[in-house]
Amino acid sequence: MIQSYKQNPQLQKNYDTIIIGSGMGGLTTAAFLAKEGQKVLVLERHYTPGGFTHIFKRKDYEWDVGIHYIGQMQNPKSMLKQLFDYITDKQLHWEDLGEVYDKIIIGNRSYDFVKGVKNFKVKMISYFPDEKEAIDKYIDTIYAASKTIRKFQIDKVIPPIASNLIGGFLRNPLYKYSDKTTYEVLRTITKNEELIKVLTGQYGDFGLPPKKSSFLMHALLVSHYFNGGSFPVGGSSQIVKTIEPIIAKSGGTILINAEVDKVIIENNTAIGVKMTDGKKIYAKKIVSGTGVMHTFNKLLPQETIAKFNLKAQLQKVDHSISHVGLYIGLKGTTEELQLPKSNYWIYPDDCDHDTCVERYLDDINKPFPLIFISFPSAKDPDWQNRYPGRSTIDIITLAPYDMFKKWKETKWMKRGADYKALKEDISQRLLNELYKQLPHVKGKIDYYELSTPLSTQNFVNYDKGEIYGIDHSPKRFKQKFLRPRTPIKNFYLTGQDIVSCGVGGALFSGVLTVSAMTGTNIIKKVLMEK
Repeated sequence: MIQSYKQNPQLQKNYDTIIIGSGMGGLTTAAFLAKEGQKVLVLERHYTPGGFTHIFKRKDYEWDVGIHYIGQMQNPKSMLKQLFDYITDKQLHWEDLGEVYDKIIIGNRSYDFVKGVKNFKVKMISYFPDEKEAIDKYIDTIYAASKTIRKFQIDKVIPPIASNLIGGFLRNPLYKYSDKTTYEVLRTITKNEELIKVLTGQYGDFGLPPKKSSFLMHALLVSHYFNGGSFPVGGSSQIVKTIEPIIAKSGGTILINAEVDKVIIENNTAIGVKMTDGKKIYAKKIVSGTGVMHTFNKLLPQETIAKFNLKAQLQKVDHSISHVGLYIGLKGTTEELQLPKSNYWIYPDDCDHDTCVERYLDDINKPFPLIFISFPSAKDPDWQNRYPGRSTIDIITLAPYDMFKKWKETKWMKRGADYKALKEDISQRLLNELYKQLPHVKGKIDYYELSTPLSTQNFVNYDKGEIYGIDHSPKRFKQKFLRPRTPIKNFYLTGQDIVSCGVGGALFSGVLTVSAMTGTNIIKKVLMEK
């Protein structure tokens, strides 16, 4: 049951586990624990659960704020699909995006990413016929890097003593790929800069351009989508709707409008949480899914932070990029407006990805370094049942937090005329980019609204409005503290900071967290039930 903390609901005296945050990591952790028979309380400060899987509504529309496509859902044997089936009792359904899931647009040149590895390879060779050997090697390298993640995940679950003994054996194969940047690896495969720019055309899915991102993150992302993309039927709100009954079945609850002030720690053991209104709720174990930055800086008592030197750990990682998102509502159906299912990734053609980003960060009036356009209403076969005669488009681009921080002390929707003017300027620039790709939608727009890093900060509680937690740079994967166990007894972490970003990464973090908490091989259990 989803209840509001503001309505003073009846709470249990003690829970098996309290989970702070209802993003994908928190929901997955809660669902698996509920399947193990635990009574779980999920606390969400926002007025709607789901983290980046939640939706918001305006007028005759709704928008998915974080989910635009997910890979591996059309293969019933994929681990990710089986995990989703397990935590939703197979009630969450997926729609295939079709043959072309991503379209990379560089200037006036367009490159389709098609589903199926063989098809992808053939397509890339058709664009770059002189690079067949390089493309073959690229795909082989992607698979080789991706395979190393399994042992790396095992190291995150085993006890510290075991990790000290055999952790190097489990981690070192991954470091071969994670220690190098994406660009470094690709330059050993090809010298064709256009091919490199195309192959890294999805970098916005984790936020770091090729010369700064870890090649491992690139490999995980690319392999994730090799067999195409899918979208949840009924929109991303279906994720919470299908997981919540699993939590409720074991007596658990999701509470919204429920902001935690501090984790209660006695004798280096987590025993409960104190809410912002002073109320205390107790449990045998506590899990934070709010990101390591927020957890270590704000949720833990100062004496605990000092005792384990946790702020020094945070100096080893960086915030990921922040963004603006333009949410557009249009009158007309997908068919009438000729909206595609494919995502568009649009880039300037006069510089490489990293140079374009640097140019923009130096002067935000320069061309956007990337623009991502998604057509959620076209992806969802149930959309017209809910919003007949309407359609939606999302446009996302990078935006530095510093661009908006002078308004950080103002309230949402009450940030003043200058803030509105800046948002309108960005909105018009993004709309002009949309019209370049789909000129026929001009004049069909009924509503639009721009979110900024302050919106993300307000609703998701990330310090600088970042969307991917901590950066996926080479140094990130070297940090041993990014694991479910913490130095505090009965206090655990989950979410996209544990392994990697995105819905899939956050879901796997939930698997690792529950495995660490219970000593159960969750993957084996899921496979055995199937």
